[in-house]
Amino acid sequence: MQRQRSLLALIFVLLMAAIAVIVTIPVPLGLDLRGGSQLTIQVQSALLMREITERDLAGVQKVVEGRVNGLGVSEPVIQTVGTDKILVQLPGVNDPQQAERVLGGTAQLEFRQQKPGTETQLFAFQASRTEIRAKQEELRNRGDEAAIINNQEELAKNNQAIRELFDSTEPPLDGKYLQDAYGEPTQGSNWNVAIRFDTKGGELFANLTKNLAGTGRSIGIFLDNELISAPVVGVEFADTGITGGAAVITGTFTPQEANDLGVQLRGGALPVPVEIAERRTVGATLGKDSIQSSIYAGIGGLILVLIFMVFYYRLPGLIADISLVIYSLLTWASFALLGVTLTLPGIAGFILSIGMAVDANVLIFERTREELRAGKSLYRSVESGFYRAFSSILDSNVTTWIACAALFWFGSGLVRGFALTLALGVAMSMFTAITCSRTLMFLAVTSPAVKNKRELFCPHLPALNKAEVAK
Repeated sequence: MQRQRSLLALIFVLLMAAIAVIVTIPVPLGLDLRGGSQLTIQVQSALLMREITERDLAGVQKVVEGRVNGLGVSEPVIQTVGTDKILVQLPGVNDPQQAERVLGGTAQLEFRQQKPGTETQLFAFQASRTEIRAKQEELRNRGDEAAIINNQEELAKNNQAIRELFDSTEPPLDGKYLQDAYGEPTQGSNWNVAIRFDTKGGELFANLTKNLAGTGRSIGIFLDNELISAPVVGVEFADTGITGGAAVITGTFTPQEANDLGVQLRGGALPVPVEIAERRTVGATLGKDSIQSSIYAGIGGLILVLIFMVFYYRLPGLIADISLVIYSLLTWASFALLGVTLTLPGIAGFILSIGMAVDANVLIFERTREELRAGKSLYRSVESGFYRAFSSILDSNVTTWIACAALFWFGSGLVRGFALTLALGVAMSMFTAITCSRTLMFLAVTSPAVKNKRELFCPHLPALNKAEVAK
């Protein structure tokens, strides 16, 4: 009994926390519900005279992500499609021409030398940029569009101030000379980033590093006029600079950070011509109508299910209804906490998962009825019902998760949203079935008002005699 009360207290705490999350954290809406723009960027491989590799496409995708962040768009979707396309969905952006101008150009990678006497200023500006970016992430999670725009303007001013601390080299050392960049492990736990230039780039890099070696000033590595790294050249290279066309950017990089920087450098170095293959605009009216229709469908279906459960299963049906409401609140709160971008198929997945949650309770109640018809006591019947139904519930949920994993892995865009919401919903339905429903059922059958009243669980059963009650 004490265990059931402890679980009931846990459920109450989770329920209050879920309500607080739902009230304070809005679930972000996807392109189909909120409206906005969708662009398909295609690499013109025919002009390159070579095949586009996965590393090439990953580099371009990284650049596009940086440019989308520069637009200040919350919850964008950026993903590769096939071997030479990148799909960009921009919720809330109603000017696709602006997005096309920003995303359509080839990334510009430049290596610049820091001006003398600006070391303190650079340190201060970089610290300020870190704070601005942290605030930007917080604002995106909150969905505060006006504050995001103001924060983006502040970041742009910060980037401009940093750019003024660096001189362009003459002749310029830019991305067309860079052949490769990748993360590599060191002897310790840190990683470095290795870069390699062609012959001409190696000469320019040697001159640049010779000018900066031992001065404490940095090489500014700029991607689309934004500083992405500022390594310092050691004094041992003061006579000749770093020769041979290869160098290593050292630091306390994690494997992910080193890989990300390598991808950024390769993306900026790519002489990859791209074009906007498709441009689409989704109106906000469609999104509003879709949300309204989906809400009506979800509420209507939920009410019908609640009525049916009480009518057919009596007291267990009422308990299932309470668990179903708790399930809905917990699932919606998990969407908000995990930052799930809700789309129309995502809403469909959520509604479908409600059906899965009811299915688990139906299996339990039918097993319980079978035990009651076999003459067992109410408590033993409920206990056996949960025990015998668990394997069926687990099998059903595992097969659904496998299907969701396949849809998420091989699908894209809206299909992945459907798979994610359905998988989360099924996981939460299993949790509520084996905690909420179970706890409430055992509390009910042990209460004096319900104990041994089998007709509340299964109508038309004869009353138990004393010997049967003891079973």
